[in-house]
Amino acid sequence: SPYAAMQMASNVAQSAREKGIVGVHVKVRAPGRGKQRSPGPGAQAAIRALARAGMRIGRIEDVTPIPHDSCRTKGGRRGRRV
Repeated sequence: SPYAAMQMASNVAQSAREKGIVGVHVKVRAPGRGKQRSPGPGAQAAIRALARAGMRIGRIEDVTPIPHDSCRTKGGRRGRRV
């Protein structure tokens, strides 16, 4: 959820600040494969929370796994009979 993502991002930003980290590169990942291929609403909320916490955001990269050719599905040649 967006609220949980914001809380997590602010905690991460605070602990990173204590260690001397001022900038980050963000990699966003969705479930991918056969499921949805776009990141959920929590990803955008987390990035916004990192920026509000004072972290410098270098680049935002989408690393969702997208198959070039999917795995063979169950059922064989004639399909899965339910």
